[in-house]
Amino acid sequence: MKIVILDTFTLNAGDLSWQALSELGELICYDRTLADEVVSRTKDADVILTNKVILSAEILSQLPQLNYIGVLATGTNIVDLDAASAGGIVVTNAPNYASDSVAQMVFAHILNYTQQVAVHAQSVKNNAWSTCPDFSFTLSPLHSLRHKVLGLIGYGDIGRKVAKIGLAFGMKVVVNTRQRLIDLPNGISWQTQDEIWANADFLSLHCPLTEATKQLINTASLVKMRSSTVLVNTSRGELIDEIALANALKQGQLAFAGLDVLSIEPPSLDHPFFKLKNICISPHNAWATVEARQRLLDIVVSNLISYVEGPEVLNRVV
Repeated sequence: MKIVILDTFTLNAGDLSWQALSELGELICYDRTLADEVVSRTKDADVILTNKVILSAEILSQLPQLNYIGVLATGTNIVDLDAASAGGIVVTNAPNYASDSVAQMVFAHILNYTQQVAVHAQSVKNNAWSTCPDFSFTLSPLHSLRHKVLGLIGYGDIGRKVAKIGLAFGMKVVVNTRQRLIDLPNGISWQTQDEIWANADFLSLHCPLTEATKQLINTASLVKMRSSTVLVNTSRGELIDEIALANALKQGQLAFAGLDVLSIEPPSLDHPFFKLKNICISPHNAWATVEARQRLLDIVVSNLISYVEGPEVLNRVV
């Protein structure tokens, strides 16, 4: 069995081992693969593993020997699932491998705003503390999370983990989902989106990208929020109208934004966010802790083993 990985660079930066996959067949790894290289690199492959390299219907039609596609992520939008199904190709994904890591990043952004550790640490290195007559100083107000309202749009696995961390900080957690939720844990209540826009001190997005949620954060929703609200997005960049958010931050309609995702990645150098001081952008790496990537690799291996041994295939999409 010939196994080809088209883009190893995101999953394995050299700190993980491919041994478990190599034991399943002949393994060929490419750091990155351009669109016009896919067919030539996979023409003899029985198995393709890919994270971001697109496998379109046109490409799949040129790979009659292909039997299995393992997506090295949860989302499967890079694969034409209809074409795969029509061609009898099994497609699997890797769900819930990074929930802990993403929830951790949510609070990394929140605590970056409330504590400003990096800013103050740099000021110490710049001698600001040495020249201060007091034993303690702050460059700007710091904030406690206790009793603050944490609003969550979406309450899946990541949302639930974020909620649990918020409760540990003594926050009041409110959530919004497509259908009203009942019997939520103590300290968590369901609210409408308009109620969350109005009430949340910290707003974190955890919903999938659909036609209903695309640019959910827009001029109309931003104007309903408090000027002290902090927005965090570790879900999908397209959930936010970025021009509207830039304007809101510039005009003081919103206090701060912490983003791990953007609508276009990487962004262009003229992106309006880069002109703002009250925003922090991490490069879509909330998922990428060593531990999460190892879990992802373990799931990918387990999926492929289940396909080889049959009859049930773990995490099968089609």
